[in-house]
Amino acid sequence: MAKVLYLDAAGRPIRWVGLQRAAYLYAKDQVLWDIGSRKTMLRGGYQNCGRRSMLAIAPVIAGRYIERRGPQHRPALTNQSLFARDQHLCLYCGERFPFSLLTRDHVLPTSRGGADSWENVVAACKSCNNRKGAMTPDEAGMPLLAVPFTPNPYEAIVMQAHQILADQMAYLRAGLSGRRTWTAA
Repeated sequence: MAKVLYLDAAGRPIRWVGLQRAAYLYAKDQVLWDIGSRKTMLRGGYQNCGRRSMLAIAPVIAGRYIERRGPQHRPALTNQSLFARDQHLCLYCGERFPFSLLTRDHVLPTSRGGADSWENVVAACKSCNNRKGAMTPDEAGMPLLAVPFTPNPYEAIVMQAHQILADQMAYLRAGLSGRRTWTAA
């Protein structure tokens, strides 16, 4: 297991943590509850009686504290997270592109008062972005294939992961919107 999904005591996804951090939280009795059938066994040193210490790390753990982030918390808008939200598709031509061939396009161009916000940006290939220029999609005759949106905390967590275990995805799926298809690795 590469990463453990860390939740607050209310069950809200907070971040991905490594096995070492998860082991620390278990050892300090900071794990309130955990879920998942596929646990990673960490083996430690030998005790005086000859038994080896072992610790089972679940794929989803909840800490003892409630995160104080309000409902207004928005994930950081980076090209990496934007392209993940849009599944590496150009939202004008519909083709899939590698990171290096995608750009951030402002639906309402910044030169015309458009904001650099989740609701006003989409992934676009360089060709489509150049063709659209400083026009709106309507003016350019290039309709958007999807409406831009701000990812909720569950979607933001999914976008950060390179690999998500089935147990982790089962937990996250309850908080995902129906705006796109999310799959486990």
